[in-house]
Amino acid sequence: MPFSSAAAVPAWLLVLLCAVSGAYCLARARRAGRPERGAAAGEAVMGFGMAAMAVPPGTGPWGPGILLAVFCGAAVHALWLLRGGAHHAHHLVGSLAMAYMALSMTAGHGHGHGRAGLPVVTGALLLYYAGYVLLGGARLLTTAGGGAVGGPGVRAAGPAGGGPGDLIRACRLAMGTGMLAMLLTM
Repeated sequence: MPFSSAAAVPAWLLVLLCAVSGAYCLARARRAGRPERGAAAGEAVMGFGMAAMAVPPGTGPWGPGILLAVFCGAAVHALWLLRGGAHHAHHLVGSLAMAYMALSMTAGHGHGHGRAGLPVVTGALLLYYAGYVLLGGARLLTTAGGGAVGGPGVRAAGPAGGGPGDLIRACRLAMGTGMLAMLLTM
């Protein structure tokens, strides 16, 4: 699918959104303290991996097998992060979801089929990410309005909004929305 195709424009916008989110998370990982560094690095891998997976077919130098290997590695990293607490479970779900999508791409790759997964797994992931996006959006709106909603390691913004916690939430919301969009194409 060439870049000039109208159908490729949303895919390239998703690539841009995920790459920018990944770059922000990478910068955050470089300046974060020890407890937050692993989570930020995991989010950076997810952002860049999502960008790579969203590239329209035939335009990326990587294949589904390489993406599958990267996300299996990310899942192992997420399992390691779980030692620090259950709040890292989202990283594991995200890594496994991306590995699942890459595996679905490899299964249909040489057979003339597009991406197709198991409807039950895809449906469960769609429900999870729809809830994640709705909750993340509500939290972002609440903190921007001056409310005090915060999670571990995230500072809530003051009455003016726009604090560092809001940017982290916006980045996570963007990646969750990207994941939801990719799952909808399955």
